[in-house]
Amino acid sequence: MIGPFERTLAFRYFRGARGRNERRAFLRFVTIAAVGGVAVGVGALLLAMMIVRGFEREIESKIVGFGQHVQVDSYLGEPLEDSETLQARLGEMEGVERVTPVVLDFSLLRAKPAQVDGQTTKPAIEGVLLWGTPPDGQPFIADKMERGAFDFSLDARGREGVVIGMRLSELLGVQVGDGVTVFATRTARQTGAFGSRPKVKSFYVAGIYETGLADFDERFVYTDIDRARDLLGYTRDQVTRIDVTLDDLESSPEMANRIAAEIGPPVYARSVYDVYRGLFAWVDLQASIVPLVISTLVIVAAFNIIGTLLMVVLEKTREIGTVLAMGASRASVRRLFLILGALVGASGAFIGAGLALLFGLAEKRWEFIPLPQEAYYLSAAPIELRVFDFVWVTVAAIVLCTLAAYLPARAASRIEPIRTIRFGG
Repeated sequence: MIGPFERTLAFRYFRGARGRNERRAFLRFVTIAAVGGVAVGVGALLLAMMIVRGFEREIESKIVGFGQHVQVDSYLGEPLEDSETLQARLGEMEGVERVTPVVLDFSLLRAKPAQVDGQTTKPAIEGVLLWGTPPDGQPFIADKMERGAFDFSLDARGREGVVIGMRLSELLGVQVGDGVTVFATRTARQTGAFGSRPKVKSFYVAGIYETGLADFDERFVYTDIDRARDLLGYTRDQVTRIDVTLDDLESSPEMANRIAAEIGPPVYARSVYDVYRGLFAWVDLQASIVPLVISTLVIVAAFNIIGTLLMVVLEKTREIGTVLAMGASRASVRRLFLILGALVGASGAFIGAGLALLFGLAEKRWEFIPLPQEAYYLSAAPIELRVFDFVWVTVAAIVLCTLAAYLPARAASRIEPIRTIRFGG
């Protein structure tokens, strides 16, 4: 049991950590440094965890937005036949929230020539993946529109709309309303004749989206699924794949296995974690390595407490000997220094947690930590606050600091009272 004696003396040593004469200021300094070390370690660990959690959330939401939870296609590489029946079967499965048909294949996208200083510029051409979808089939992209709208309706000139990424619009030099031409290379491959021409169709840019995933924004061009079928040579009941959205993302691997088992060949189902394994592995690496590395700061700070408390023991040797001579038990002296270690740890942990919380809220509000978007898929460091992280990091720091105080506490409890009183320590 911790009594009032141990608490009172521990708080006294903590609040007024004074040494004798010229060493008074130094002892105060090392105590403050110990508290500061814990604060820096805890704050850095919490901030790293907030950023890593934010990365995990943002990257996952973007990848899932593009690929949905489960992708159902054919392992033969051919279009899925009888797609309406297959969609109906998938939609009846327990846990399935939405089923979206997709027609997807490589195409060429060419911008219309422009007039610059009276001269016609050479049209820019980029290889893209033409993605045919129902008008309401891509809510994620619709929410990421920067200009225009996610709309495939006809314009005044009778052209149908396409939606492209911001990066692609910059490469082609086109804006909303500008005309583009799609060359469907799949129809040329189907003919098999040398010199065959692809199917060509004119569109206009109805909208421009930006997700922050530069590789995706540069690659995918969305249009109506029926137009994509016509261009790519699909029949009315053929699709490239079917995207399945579930009630619970975490159940996507089990659902993929279930779909493959129940429907059978040539249907092949993959969860989003399998489709984008590389990106998820990168996120998992960040989530596992960064907090582990930063945790060493907390451990180092905890061990610094050993040196700090040993200095307190040396400075307070005579006082400790007097207390022991007056009847205090050695166990009480051990508890005294364990409490002192816990006070240093708690002070540093709460200060660090408070600073991390303020910094995290500020970054979430103003995004003042920029990131290279082409490398991290985000323009600023993302933040996700979790109460559980603050609780366990704070508690772990206090426990580590208390355990680190055991050696100084043991040294203090072995002081011989008669010897210290007689010879002054």
